[in-house]
Amino acid sequence: MQYQINRIRSAAMLVVVMAFGAMPASGQSGTLKEQKFPDVLAAKVRPMGDSSFDFDVTVSSPYDTPSRYADGFRVVSPSGTVFGERKLWHDHQGEQPFTRDLYSVKIPPGVKQAVIEARDQKYGYGGKSIQVLLPGR
Repeated sequence: MQYQINRIRSAAMLVVVMAFGAMPASGQSGTLKEQKFPDVLAAKVRPMGDSSFDFDVTVSSPYDTPSRYADGFRVVSPSGTVFGERKLWHDHQGEQPFTRDLYSVKIPPGVKQAVIEARDQKYGYGGKSIQVLLPGR
């Protein structure tokens, strides 16, 4: 009899968890801090001659929806000079993370590294950026 009562209690608990989701552990508020910015996860850089480079950039945006998404990325110098920018015109909700290219980015001969940053349509640039060495420099 006790065995059947325990099985019923376990089944009832499972239904409650399925209906309401897992509850936060003791001491947690149950709210998550909103991630403001997309992250740059990776980049491939190819020299194209005449101080020009092509970039394939992989971005992750966990809140990617038509109402809010990663809407661009840029290539900048370590000191912040913008060399090139790619505007993204729609969300990539069904493709996370996603990779897009940016071609023919002119970078002055003395620059040996570049930083790649992604932006959110609500908050702008931020999140995880990456620094890449420019091949051939």
